[in-house]
Amino acid sequence: FVTGLVVFILPSALPLMGCFAFGNFVKESGCLERLTKTMQNELMNLATIFLGLGVGMQMMGDKFLNLETLGILLLGALAFALGTAGGVIFAKVMNIFSPKNLINPLIGSAGVSAFPMAARVSNKLGLEADPHNFLLMHALGANVAGQIGSVVAAGVMLAIFGY
Repeated sequence: FVTGLVVFILPSALPLMGCFAFGNFVKESGCLERLTKTMQNELMNLATIFLGLGVGMQMMGDKFLNLETLGILLLGALAFALGTAGGVIFAKVMNIFSPKNLINPLIGSAGVSAFPMAARVSNKLGLEADPHNFLLMHALGANVAGQIGSVVAAGVMLAIFGY
């Protein structure tokens, strides 16, 4: 449903959202166990290596180490920090308005699209504070929402810049 809605509203996000949905579909179907394990491990590692090599081979030191690139890296780190802090603050604000249904603020911190590490960190911190506080599944829900938001943002950028 989410894939259809995103593609209907923003067709330029079809390749990103389609791959995301296909990977989840293959994993949850349970019919393609070997393919699922391959996609999670070997294929993912190969794609990461080739993407890193492809980008890295085109980087020259004089073009990479300039103020514009360092500014982009700084803005990315700032966006990540503000996204995490914003999730925690929003969960605390929600708790003010709904004191009967409290939300653990660590779930809000997992709303960034760093999948699945942000959810794992939220779960680990929750377990350190309370050994009976299992947040992983709830944090993964917020994490997936962050991924879908990133896909939509990328689709908007693709639509604006005409790629």
